Amino acid sequence: MSNPSNPPLGKPLWLLAELTYRCPLQCPYCSNPLDFARYKDELDTDGWLRVLREARKMGAAQLGFSGGEPLVRQDLEILIAESRKLGYYSNLITSGVGMDESRIATFKDAGLDHIQVSFQASNEELNNYLGGTDSFQHKVEMARLVKKYDYPMVLNIVIHRQNIDQIEDIIKMTIDLNADYVELASTQYYGWSKLNEAHLLPTREQLARAEAIAHDYQVRMKGRMKILYVVPDYYETRPKACMNGWGSVFLTIAPDGSALPCHAARQLPGLSFPNVRDHSIEWIWNESPTFNHFRGDAWMKEPCRSCPEKTKDFGGCRCQAYMLTGDAANADPVCDKSPHHAELVAMVDRLTSTPLATAIADRPLVFRNTRNSKEHVT
Repeated sequence: MSNPSNPPLGKPLWLLAELTYRCPLQCPYCSNPLDFARYKDELDTDGWLRVLREARKMGAAQLGFSGGEPLVRQDLEILIAESRKLGYYSNLITSGVGMDESRIATFKDAGLDHIQVSFQASNEELNNYLGGTDSFQHKVEMARLVKKYDYPMVLNIVIHRQNIDQIEDIIKMTIDLNADYVELASTQYYGWSKLNEAHLLPTREQLARAEAIAHDYQVRMKGRMKILYVVPDYYETRPKACMNGWGSVFLTIAPDGSALPCHAARQLPGLSFPNVRDHSIEWIWNESPTFNHFRGDAWMKEPCRSCPEKTKDFGGCRCQAYMLTGDAANADPVCDKSPHHAELVAMVDRLTSTPLATAIADRPLVFRNTRNSKEHVT
């Protein structure tokens, strides 16, 4: 029987290629690091091609092209073609800004399997306000073209305090666009979302109403459209199995070539993230101290170490534990067994007891852009 402290290594089945942090949008809930402006030295085409080949050799099968906005990379078509040649199932995760019918047709010819288009809201004014650009009508056009070119119609809308009361209108918009899959992804509080959490965290009442509406439409649309509704972690009593465990199946390569067990891991202190410029994917996955740091359970403190659920949730999210307690090895405070859970509940109550208008007046939303990013470089 294997020792749970040293479990057999899995394979990096899911590769997230964050091609760039550049993006034409300025969403205040962006998951990119606050100091993204410092990461200007992006991997070149040859560097990304080597990553794709090495990760596929290691067993990677699912590939996401992400960012920032991956469409700003002029070599995207080359990378898509290589991913098809290598046998990946490839997914483009995009705002749609920078895409047109000609480029969609080129992606199809190159072998792209899947396009996910994001919206900020179903209301044009709110969508454009949150994105910081007049993009709504273009997104609608791109969503229809994705359907025209026989891709699965996948729409993603990040749900938060600013748009949660329009959730029924959002779902109706996705129905009008003939979506096949809809992800109503409640904001998770990393990066810019954490900075703006007073503006983004919905109240318990808003959440209960939104869940009821989403569930109703899940039943109504069964067999026609799949609706996934993700509840904010802060309102749970058990943590999610973040990334299915640290260094278990997910591998993120950041624009500068840094290899991360999850896209938010850069913020964790005391870890040195290996770079594909210096090491092979095989060494990074199997041998690097960082990818082995939170594998198994030897790193766990109580109550996780003695918890029978540790093989299901792996102690929760390391980034969330760090952000909320100052120690990435602590139990995720989302768990009601954590000694820090009461502090999280109190924080949520405090953040949501202030009317949104007051929160905005006290501290305006901080939008994701280069100027604001530079202010957060330390």
